[in-house]
Amino acid sequence: MTDTKVPPPVLRVTDLQVHYAVRQGLQNRTLKAVDGVSLSLRPGECLGLVGESGCGKSSLAQAIMGITTPTSGRVEIDGVTADPGQRIGGLARARAIQMVFQDPYSSLNPRMTIRQTLSAPLHLHKLCPTGDVEDRIRALLGRVGLEPDAADRYPHAFSGGQRQRLCIARALVVEPRILVCDEPVSALDVSIRAQIINLLLRLKDELGLALLMISHDLGVVEHMSDRIAVMYLGRFVEEGRWDQVLSQPAHPYTRALLASVPGMQKTGAGRLRMTGEAPSALRPPPGCAFHPRCAVAVGACRSGEGPGIAQLAQGHQARCHLLDEKVTA
Repeated sequence: MTDTKVPPPVLRVTDLQVHYAVRQGLQNRTLKAVDGVSLSLRPGECLGLVGESGCGKSSLAQAIMGITTPTSGRVEIDGVTADPGQRIGGLARARAIQMVFQDPYSSLNPRMTIRQTLSAPLHLHKLCPTGDVEDRIRALLGRVGLEPDAADRYPHAFSGGQRQRLCIARALVVEPRILVCDEPVSALDVSIRAQIINLLLRLKDELGLALLMISHDLGVVEHMSDRIAVMYLGRFVEEGRWDQVLSQPAHPYTRALLASVPGMQKTGAGRLRMTGEAPSALRPPPGCAFHPRCAVAVGACRSGEGPGIAQLAQGHQARCHLLDEKVTA
């Protein structure tokens, strides 16, 4: 009998909170961009993070990256833990996790050739002898589907899809274990999106990368993800394997998201529609944050601290008062 050990998580986030102090007139308010999020990610696994604009997806990614300082909670990356309220820094962490941004043009230095962009981290991290840098750059460009002569050109000389390939190459140059992709294909033409998605999936399998895929496109998330987390107003409202979340959505918000995309509703649970817009994170409603837009909200949804976590199946959980009989936390 073959002993197949499950690798430990390369990324573990525990009760992460990102709050901002905001001045409104004479009042000081707290904007809870991320409000108690926990997740884990293993090598070779892709976690898709979905939700409307403003739900906190990018704030979560920036806190994981160390771009912003978490208010509280813990981020553990490849065994290295940051204390609450402190940035995670250092070259070791920079090598372990890299990010691919939404706009490939603005994330590349227009005054640097691609050779300069890719060689700088190789020298900084001392990843190879100086004489081997050219070979590493050539191999890396080939891995993302670009010709070696691309190294002599500037970012403006490339198309949008080619620039995103360059951004992926720049992220891979330090041999990270985790890749955070924040809407990596939303700025690209539809014909190019599939190429970039397939490239990321191939690299995930070849290099054993852990991917955190942030997207508002449910089709992209369905194609790429092993697991899906649905975020609303700073919190995860549903999480599970992609087939569980997409085929058996439990939270009304998840069901409404699926109903809004033609062909995505794969359950007989019935279509739900949202009304209005998401409330401000500065003034979240009492109880369940989704209740002002929920078509099936009951009295318990409108007061209190909000629903707990209901365990629906192995690895599948949701926050909803309609699932109260299964609430475990």
